[in-house]
Amino acid sequence: HSSYSRTKFMETLTPSSDNLFSNQRRRDLIGTKNDPFGSFSLPFFRRIDCNVESALATRQAIPRANPDHLRPIFDQYASKVHDGKKYMTSEDFIRKYLGLYTEDNFNKESVKILASAADTTKDGDISFEEFCAFEAILCSPDALYLTAFEIFDKNSSDSITCDEFEQIIRHTQPLHDMPFDFDSDFIKRYFGKDKKRSIGYHAFCQLLHDFYEEQGVQAFKRYDNRGDGSISSIDFQKIMTTVKGHLLTNFVRHNLIAVSGGGASGHKFSFAHNQVTFPYYAAFNSLLGKMELIKRVYVSLTRGNFDLEVTKEEFLQATQSYAQITPYEVEILFHLSELAHPGTKTLSLSDIERIDPERLKRTSHLNRITNIKAVQSKDERGFGTAVLETAYRFALGSIAGACGATAVYPIDLVKTRMQNQRGGSFVGEVMYKNSLDCFRKVVKFEGLLGLYRGLLPQIVGVAPEKAIKLTMNDFVRDKFNTGGHIPLYGEILAGAAGGASQVVFTNPLEIVKIRLQVAGEIQSPGHKIGVSSIIRELGFIGLYKGARACFLRDVPFSAIYFPAYAHAKLAFADDEGHNSPGSLFSAAFISGVPAAGLVTPADVIKTRLQVAARAGQTTYSGVIDCARKVYAEEGFKAFWKGTAARVCRSSPQFGVTLLTYEVLQRLFYVDFGGTRPSGSEVSIHKTMLDESSLNPDHIGGYRLAAATFSGIEHKFGLFLPRFEVVKK
Repeated sequence: HSSYSRTKFMETLTPSSDNLFSNQRRRDLIGTKNDPFGSFSLPFFRRIDCNVESALATRQAIPRANPDHLRPIFDQYASKVHDGKKYMTSEDFIRKYLGLYTEDNFNKESVKILASAADTTKDGDISFEEFCAFEAILCSPDALYLTAFEIFDKNSSDSITCDEFEQIIRHTQPLHDMPFDFDSDFIKRYFGKDKKRSIGYHAFCQLLHDFYEEQGVQAFKRYDNRGDGSISSIDFQKIMTTVKGHLLTNFVRHNLIAVSGGGASGHKFSFAHNQVTFPYYAAFNSLLGKMELIKRVYVSLTRGNFDLEVTKEEFLQATQSYAQITPYEVEILFHLSELAHPGTKTLSLSDIERIDPERLKRTSHLNRITNIKAVQSKDERGFGTAVLETAYRFALGSIAGACGATAVYPIDLVKTRMQNQRGGSFVGEVMYKNSLDCFRKVVKFEGLLGLYRGLLPQIVGVAPEKAIKLTMNDFVRDKFNTGGHIPLYGEILAGAAGGASQVVFTNPLEIVKIRLQVAGEIQSPGHKIGVSSIIRELGFIGLYKGARACFLRDVPFSAIYFPAYAHAKLAFADDEGHNSPGSLFSAAFISGVPAAGLVTPADVIKTRLQVAARAGQTTYSGVIDCARKVYAEEGFKAFWKGTAARVCRSSPQFGVTLLTYEVLQRLFYVDFGGTRPSGSEVSIHKTMLDESSLNPDHIGGYRLAAATFSGIEHKFGLFLPRFEVVKK
């Protein structure tokens, strides 16, 4: 309670402190109304510390406002003038500036109590210096507790007495509805046997946390008329809606009687018919206070698949490493969940969202360019919405496919030339020792542009090809999706369907691309081969030459690739089940290695069938004929020609393609009410920043002022009466 002279304080401001105190701030310090006798009290130093701490360590919340910008805003709303200085009254600050308690019949005492958070001198008026100091508090990471402490610290002594605590707490709505014994052992443990001891900030925070737990226990004892440790379901509902109302969502509030009437799986929660035992009461309240931990267990168990429904046994197994969660609480959790969907004894994220009083939001770590909600819920999803979702996926898949193909096209060209290289040499044909030698000779004889021969038809064709493959895979996976779970055979069939559907685009594209890629091998300056000449030569039917081999390659490739990718994503996801762009690329790249390598024989056969044979080279009549002749003339190793090049091409191509496809879905977010790619979102509690004010006069910390006062009510249960009581 000692004070420090302003002169000595200003002398201690070293040059290193200059960045924390502007000239205007220094003038505010010297001319502050906080202490008219030229000294600073300890509460004021706490204010200064809050300023400094906010400037140094709390940038992640919201940046401080410049006092020069706050001055005209303060002057605009301040209606009281004393000795030439402007002051805000309680109503100026709460009703006019913050826009709270704007009703005509507002509770005047509640407004004064809220305004006292900014009124350091507790004289009923708020000076500009106090206005700036409270803005600093609102920027601090523990703004909720600091603001509550300022409200209860009625004499600005930086400590709280039992009388101060009782005076404020008795004005809250829960104390109006449910009496509390302030002579209880609970109060004496905090304030001493004679209730004369004062408590500081940290002790107050703990008191605020524990108070409503104690009130709940006292309320239970009050309604336990028989002294047998049980109360009626009606009394249980009354206690929960008055004392514990801040923990209840509308769903829980409306099902209090139902959930207290009995349990699932043959377990009875209540002591007797329509009776609630104290163990159940304690477990129920404990569960509501642990919903953030419950969500973490669910996310860890599902690895980011927010549509997955887990059983009670699976959830119990996942909670074994969390001593804070008891089996009784899990029983109650699943009973509440079952009330939302009778007969289905599973838990999903939507069930947790119904129970969690702190609202959850699903978000991505990437800033969304679009954020469109096509339907409000899955129940509104119809045929038209499903068609739009398919078109959306097709469009993004086209872009992703084009990006992937362009990125690895030089590797694809080398792979094609290596696979087409026959056992003997021919006049004018360039021979390659290996893939690196092929790359060097293409650059040497055809230039850098030679690495991109046939790119145009590849881009034109690969867009619908990859789009239909990705779209079909997602479409079939959705059909096998039951409660967020897709069986392995469903994943394989979905991948195979995607591979089969793409052949209608792939085969014409491949045959034109391959003939353009090998066109540079024969040195004939006077003869130029182009896309149109190849199409005229082949005709429509010829464009599907080697289609069987294409099926033989693409169907098993996709059947291997997409299930491997789905499981690799889960393996690379973080603790929140989120996949970063790096983990997406790694999962897509690694999944392409076995898929591309194992189907190389089919790719060799397809290439041989689609390339125009030159004079003296072996011709093939079909898939089986090609396989026999290749084995007879070149041996078993010939089927694995270009494996390294194929893996080096397919793995990065699908890495780029799938990365682009998923990132585009995050950037251009549209919610069609269907399934989202796993790992694309994280589910977090909404913060005060999500509720920040849009009022242009609310700058700096004042963007969070209304949300802070609301948070005090909903987190601590400090609900103040909004209206004056009309006396009859």
